[in-house]
Amino acid sequence: MNFTSHDVIIIERALKTAMKHEGEEQRTRDYQEVLYKLQESAKQALSVNPQMAKVDHDGIRYDYDDSSDLM
Repeated sequence: MNFTSHDVIIIERALKTAMKHEGEEQRTRDYQEVLYKLQESAKQALSVNPQMAKVDHDGIRYDYDDSSDLM
């Protein structure tokens, strides 16, 4: 399965959010392991094909932050 750089970013954010809200330590470690593998795969893909780093922008920036955690 081929992921775009945008897909990787979304998956990373989802894993980080899951780690913040997970109560079970084992699941948090599972998420961390998958996140590490994902990041390593992305680094390898970019080192093999630097053109994959280019992201098409539509002129709109979607900034998802965790400000809801402050409430």
